[in-house]
Amino acid sequence: MKFDLHSNFQPAGSQPLAIESLCEGLKKNLRYQTLLGVTGSGKTFTVANVINKMQRTAILLAPNKTLAAQLYSEMKEFFPNNAVEYFVSYYDYYQPEAYVPSSDTYIEKDASINEHIEQMRLSATRSLLERKDTVIVATVSAIYGLGDPGTYVKMLLTLKVGDVIDQRDILRRLAEMQYTRNDAGLLRGTYRVRGDVIDVFPAESEQNCLRICLFGDELEELYYFDPLTNKEVKKINIATIYPKNHYVTPRQTILDAVDAIKSELKERLAELYASDKLVEAQRLEQRTRFDLEMMLELGHCTGIENYSRHLTKSEPGTPPSTLMHYLPEDAIIFMDESHITVPQIGAMYKGDRSRKENLVEYGFRMPSALDNRPLKFDEFEQINKQTIFISATPAVYEQEHQQSVAEQIVRPTGLLDPVIELRPVQTQVDDVLSEIRLREAKGERVLITTLTKRMSEDLTTYLSENGVKVRYLHSDIDTVERVEIIRDLRLGKFDVLVGINLLREGLDIPEVSLVAIFDADKEGFLRSTRSLIQTIGRAARHVEGKAILYADTVTKSIREALNESERRRAMQIEFNKEHGITPTSVKKKIKNIIETETEVALGEIKGIMKVSAKDLSIKDKVKYISELEKKMLIHAEKLEFEKAADVRNEIQLLKKELL
Repeated sequence: MKFDLHSNFQPAGSQPLAIESLCEGLKKNLRYQTLLGVTGSGKTFTVANVINKMQRTAILLAPNKTLAAQLYSEMKEFFPNNAVEYFVSYYDYYQPEAYVPSSDTYIEKDASINEHIEQMRLSATRSLLERKDTVIVATVSAIYGLGDPGTYVKMLLTLKVGDVIDQRDILRRLAEMQYTRNDAGLLRGTYRVRGDVIDVFPAESEQNCLRICLFGDELEELYYFDPLTNKEVKKINIATIYPKNHYVTPRQTILDAVDAIKSELKERLAELYASDKLVEAQRLEQRTRFDLEMMLELGHCTGIENYSRHLTKSEPGTPPSTLMHYLPEDAIIFMDESHITVPQIGAMYKGDRSRKENLVEYGFRMPSALDNRPLKFDEFEQINKQTIFISATPAVYEQEHQQSVAEQIVRPTGLLDPVIELRPVQTQVDDVLSEIRLREAKGERVLITTLTKRMSEDLTTYLSENGVKVRYLHSDIDTVERVEIIRDLRLGKFDVLVGINLLREGLDIPEVSLVAIFDADKEGFLRSTRSLIQTIGRAARHVEGKAILYADTVTKSIREALNESERRRAMQIEFNKEHGITPTSVKKKIKNIIETETEVALGEIKGIMKVSAKDLSIKDKVKYISELEKKMLIHAEKLEFEKAADVRNEIQLLKKELL
């Protein structure tokens, strides 16, 4: 299939020139380009147009899950008929295996896997293998080890109507792919057998199951069906079943790996005994032999990724296979907020290496575990495809490598960069309070950024005592609650949000008309030119956008930020005059709220009265989805398919809203 862009808008402002420039660069095989786009200029729409014009597979790398989810949602709207996939870490909670020598403390790996995200990861690799019209939205997880693409493809089970195949061969292959038999209830990654009929719930499928109908040894019929209602959804002639996870390997590969692990274990034990490390040697032998036994009996073991080097038969130090290795050669890489994403990719390897070296030194893992790691930055560069950096403030790396720059300074809405004012630090608290009063009267929002957590909390307390509806946001607040706080700010449940470094990239709040930066003259990371421009940009979506920098001296960073802002304002003013545009504030639908007007009764939660879905917090929605899934399975087991389908629809509605 071809990419088919759906939008009610046409490229405007600086977008047409940026799209043309980027496409020309891709056609000329330029390795690195930069899309220098200001806040609110529609960079995501530009990216979608480039993908549509080039008709090439693309991956968008975002610096965090929140931005990735936002990009995923927007790309799904732009390409509803194409494969838009989401690839982020599938851990809701993750505590890596570690050892602290100073206190002799071993911390066992502890993780909570989000099954829905795991399914989306499998769906992402399936789309890359099957389709050219694929857009992957990913985080830095894309550079972490994943099963070898070649081995993964060898494990696929392809079935075709009319094939002659023994039922036992199909069941054996399903077992090799780590599917488990469950005749009572059909769940993702399981199968059931009823006479000559085999039902499989593919690991990468969100809701439909595959029914394999045999007549003797002949494959008579294939079709997808709804596991709740048992109704046929789509009849097909060919079906491909993908492994349950990316680390599934053929039996012979497991046997070869076991032999290689035994050889390494023998060498490592000799080293430990020679160094008189008896405890470490005993610990390593016990743990490794247990893993080997599990691999021989079950085909896998806990922490099997630590033996990835032997499973892929790679040499020591060889880069691991990652999602990047699944991409076709002509794929395009877009790095959103590249000034954050690039350093993030470079930082992953060293932290992981430090932790694993302790595990190896003290006998918890063998040296080959060091090869289960994220890519080094130079390795990432070697396998990198044509790359487009996206940022309002490109960093040194982008500036040194870019072969072309497409500026997207002019906004289609005609909005100007915020007016910037400098005011003294001494009166910053009282001054900002008076400014807040003006915004409250107009129903507008205010962002205040401080240098420390203590300052943000103290300021929040002071403003609250003076009758201001205010909240604060910093790194101690978990991701789910952050999204909830931002949503409530847009809804007007409070008017002022105080934060530190989180009030920068990715905060899309059109209702904000004022950004106040405390202690703007304290040079450093939080008050660098790049940080100031990004923070000021949070007010760029409002027609009355304004930024107040509280500073007693004009630092180099402030001067550069002022100059860049004035340059951009001048370009926008000229464009507006030329085209007769009157600036208008951005209007954006507030998401994370149930869109239907019908109130959905959710029953009693935590012993409280019945509430509507739109009144639930995000945390409560997540908890309630888990309860609904249990309820759905109970209905299904009782063969109450209509009730189960109703619950399933409710779950899908809530999940769609959360995503």
